[in-house]
Amino acid sequence: MSDIKENLKQLPLGDWHRGLGARMVPFAGYEMPVQYEGVMAEHIWTRTEAGLFDVSHMGQLQLTGEGAADALEQITPGNLSALAAGKIRYTLLLAQDGGILDDLMVTNTGRNLYLVVNGATKHDDIAYMRDQLPDHVTLNHLEDAALLALQGPKASAALARLDIQPLEEGWPVPADLYFMEAGPFMWNDIPLGISRSGYTGEDGFEISVPAEHVVALATALTELEEVRPIGLGARDSLRLEAGLPLYGHDMGPELLPVEANLNFALSKVRREEGNFAGAERVLAQYPDNAAKKRVGLFVDGRQPIREGAAVIDEAGATIGNVTSGGFSPTLQRPIAMAYVPMPLSETGTAITIEQRGKKIACTVADMPFVPHNYHRKPKL
Repeated sequence: MSDIKENLKQLPLGDWHRGLGARMVPFAGYEMPVQYEGVMAEHIWTRTEAGLFDVSHMGQLQLTGEGAADALEQITPGNLSALAAGKIRYTLLLAQDGGILDDLMVTNTGRNLYLVVNGATKHDDIAYMRDQLPDHVTLNHLEDAALLALQGPKASAALARLDIQPLEEGWPVPADLYFMEAGPFMWNDIPLGISRSGYTGEDGFEISVPAEHVVALATALTELEEVRPIGLGARDSLRLEAGLPLYGHDMGPELLPVEANLNFALSKVRREEGNFAGAERVLAQYPDNAAKKRVGLFVDGRQPIREGAAVIDEAGATIGNVTSGGFSPTLQRPIAMAYVPMPLSETGTAITIEQRGKKIACTVADMPFVPHNYHRKPKL
């Protein structure tokens, strides 16, 4: 264990976390805070106030060059070339056979494309993209940037108290951004990239900041009464309640988008064009022709089920698997995600899970388990 710890990368905020009493654990090759005062308390605080997460392990990338969006579309199924300046799109990085290599956020900054990819896969993602993208498109890894996520119903009011101003004329202040919008800003002469996004199901923001200034920003935020630092434990329980899949657990290279219940990431125009990596195999499953599907589960009783538990049929044969599970602090009951045969994926279907020799009754549930609280633009 000591050798593992010595090989872990350190976050720019590592000493700051330890100074606040965080319990640090290995995650995605980094030493990261799993909790401060306890997962349950931190989860509830984020649902009712505003929680500050350090997600600097994530990969922040920049694509520049003529036709960068068109080039990226060759390995993603999102309609990125139509993405307006200041807008964000969730998409999937696909292998040549259509398997999911990662999920990512793509922002059109008006000057280039800004990508956020998962921390555990970022170096493989970079190598794959550099191999697939044309020479005139340049990919830069923004290794000198940290990333914070401020999440919760009071996140907008808290951020407004820091007097953050648009970097360019015509951009709104952060509080006036809607969900999946972003812009360039300045705070105390420090440039920030702020998006109204996150992975908790709550309203909130992700803030890209030069690593040398992240301590100042994190300190200023947590000095606000409604903001507390939150660890990985609550981030996981929050995203599970929100029905959001975690790469490496609920999706991976052996899975296709339809199986992963990510049909919304296959935009209509790209389905019609059919010119992205693995399109023939991916579209053969669309919209519901896959043999299996990721679903949500309500678990009977109080015992949580965990990743790796088996979905079984009446004869006891394994027919699927649990990929995420835990106790929902908001609902006060165990919930999970699992892959089940497509005929068993309808809401209300009874499912049996076997965990450590014990059979547990479950029911297929709609996701998200807890309604999203995003600040969406009103529909006209």
